[in-house]
Amino acid sequence: MNFSKIAIEDYILSFLKEDIGFTGDITSAALPGRKIRARLEAKDDFILAGTPFFQKVFEVLDSNFKFSWKKKEGEQVKAGEIIGHIEGGEKSLLIGERTALNLLQHLSGIATNTYKYAKVLQGTKIKLLDTRKTSPGLRYFEKYATRIGGAFNHRMGLYDAVMIKDNHIKAYGNVTNAVNTIYKNIPVTTIIEVEIENWDQLKETLNVKDMINIIMLDNWEISELDKAIKFIRNELNHTKIEVSGGITLEKLKELRTKDIDFVSTSKLITNSKWVDISMEVE
Repeated sequence: MNFSKIAIEDYILSFLKEDIGFTGDITSAALPGRKIRARLEAKDDFILAGTPFFQKVFEVLDSNFKFSWKKKEGEQVKAGEIIGHIEGGEKSLLIGERTALNLLQHLSGIATNTYKYAKVLQGTKIKLLDTRKTSPGLRYFEKYATRIGGAFNHRMGLYDAVMIKDNHIKAYGNVTNAVNTIYKNIPVTTIIEVEIENWDQLKETLNVKDMINIIMLDNWEISELDKAIKFIRNELNHTKIEVSGGITLEKLKELRTKDIDFVSTSKLITNSKWVDISMEVE
């Protein structure tokens, strides 16, 4: 997942502005500005994610910071292990400490939680996807963390793929009208995905089957899922199948045996927990 340098710096600056305000760090203002060294220590077991953004926080404040990482991005870390060291001006280090740690702890938590789900699907063709249920302002960072944990990204926003959900179907009148109308007004390179909640909607997709790239079976009972999958494979054989809704680790164990292409769940992000990492000046 690539980020432009300009975009990242813009985000990081906005995060720092939130903390620094108009007056700056009044607690550290009286310090002389010596160079100091600090270590990052893990207080939990987790998958490390967010080191590029951790570094960028300090680099935005002072380009002379030096970093020495003992653990790599995506690597498993054990409680008590030293993750790395940072060296730079004391004022900038204390200014950036909280913002940088917030990103590292939050993103590592998402990567760690995602890994639990991704591990269930290892050895299958099924790709685990995240969703748009993200924290405002942090979407790109959170979706980056799901990739570190072993998932793939669903669409990034409303602008890069068509996703026809239940309320769209109601607004357009039905599945057929929704797909036909949208298809005529989008670039030819844009994929169309339709969220299907019942058999009536699924059968209606036959009217526009050549325009649909992905069918999402949303909140289907396991007992009906096999029938729906067979129907799609027989009648819409070019269309990929995504399953979503109420995805738990136990349900994922059942889904791993199904003939589907994707499983998507917001729980990769919304059910994650921050990990505990401390920064100690040496």
